[in-house]
Amino acid sequence: MTRLDTQWAVAEIDAFLKVTAQVTPNMGPGVAYFGTVMVGPKTEAAQRAHVIEQILDRVLPGWANDRPAKDKDYTWLRDQASRARAALMRQDELAEKLGDNAPDMDAANLHPWAWENGRSYWNTGHYHQAVMQAAIRINAETQAKLGRMDISETALFNEAFSLAEPKDDAPRLRVAEDDGGMTYQNLHRGARAFAEGLYSAIRNPGMHQPSTDSGGQEQLALEQLAAFSLLARWVDQAKVVRP
Repeated sequence: MTRLDTQWAVAEIDAFLKVTAQVTPNMGPGVAYFGTVMVGPKTEAAQRAHVIEQILDRVLPGWANDRPAKDKDYTWLRDQASRARAALMRQDELAEKLGDNAPDMDAANLHPWAWENGRSYWNTGHYHQAVMQAAIRINAETQAKLGRMDISETALFNEAFSLAEPKDDAPRLRVAEDDGGMTYQNLHRGARAFAEGLYSAIRNPGMHQPSTDSGGQEQLALEQLAAFSLLARWVDQAKVVRP
């Protein structure tokens, strides 16, 4: 996955704002027209609005939460597009002036197993649900890779990264070749403990006690997604070892 092309996004927003601009038509000498009309054709406006909605999903997550049922002449959508344009044009300046200009993290660049299933939830501001979808997807992918539909989550990863020899009904995941050294053992003990921590401390409490605190919820969810993304990469890249 790649980052959003800022220059392209700004050009698309400008084109949308131009075609949906409201003007008073010139009806000729002696003729008065009360009101305004849209500059461009409605068909083109609708087509460009579709693209703008995809851009807003990336630039202003949760933008559609307060969307009115009817948006006459795209008035509300034009406001959101203008906000997105400002965010894109001044993102470097804002990062420098408002923060420490530290590297940012884009959820779309996480491992697909940690992002794809929860993307629609994230874009509508349901961050907690996005994390839960990542946990479900990674568990399912690991089950499929090992052919272990009989166990799941903590038990699954404890078996997968176990240093014990593989069995007919219990293949293992190996993130490195066994060279007889401590590094090999530490890698698998660490992966096993990491996975157990994610499912014990995030997935299970999250399913039964969803967070209702909006303060910092997006940042916390992003950090949780990043942790699940790392586990996904380990599983995806690991070799399946059978007897």
